[in-house]
Amino acid sequence: MLPTEYRLRRREGFATAVRRGRRAGRPALVVHLRSGATDPHAPGESAPPTRAGFVVSKAVGGAVVRNKVKRRLRHLMRDRIDLFPPGSLVVVRALPGAGDADHAQLARDLDAALKRLLGGGAR
Repeated sequence: MLPTEYRLRRREGFATAVRRGRRAGRPALVVHLRSGATDPHAPGESAPPTRAGFVVSKAVGGAVVRNKVKRRLRHLMRDRIDLFPPGSLVVVRALPGAGDADHAQLARDLDAALKRLLGGGAR
């Protein structure tokens, strides 16, 4: 489970990541990333932690399916949260195909999207 301090909960954070961040899409999900805007050399400033949020609409499936997808995505993000610069905002939006995808497929799609966003992969 993703610890509470790493969860994105406020509407403003979601809006900032989606509107001002970069995005990478895969068949089961879309990842939006707003890199940390803090200056690492500022004296006395401690960088806020990276925060991740998840959007799983009714198009994915019923309540049981949506909650299963959210749990899987939170679990996958827990292992990958350290890849992001401090202060980053990450929003993972599940597409309708995510309800039928298994854990391994979600992991492959998430890794491919993160590689593109963090590694500067080709469009």
